[in-house]
Amino acid sequence: QMELVESGGGLVQPGGSLRLSCVVSGFTVSNYAMMWVRQAPGKGLEWVSTIYRDGSGDYRDDVKGRFTVSRDNAKNTLYLQLDDLKTEDTAMYYCAKNGDYKSAASNPGTQVTVSS
Repeated sequence: QMELVESGGGLVQPGGSLRLSCVVSGFTVSNYAMMWVRQAPGKGLEWVSTIYRDGSGDYRDDVKGRFTVSRDNAKNTLYLQLDDLKTEDTAMYYCAKNGDYKSAASNPGTQVTVSS
């Protein structure tokens, strides 16, 4: 059975950093493109980043240069390093297979709150 569990969120000040993790079971992450998405209060899910099978990453424009996506094949885990956080990054963050927004919304997610 497929399961994705996000963790690593928290409360940080603007300019701070967090490292989100997504532990996957039921399939091998390196065999799929995987994505991170987020949902701010009162808004819909928005795509944040994708890591492709070859390990390359793609990002939405407003996080480029601040966020870094990676994976550890041995741990079957996906990561999202968040640096230079801004208040507008405040959201619940989810991981999922690339394009699978329905599945993402059903995961537990991890809350990132950026506030002074």
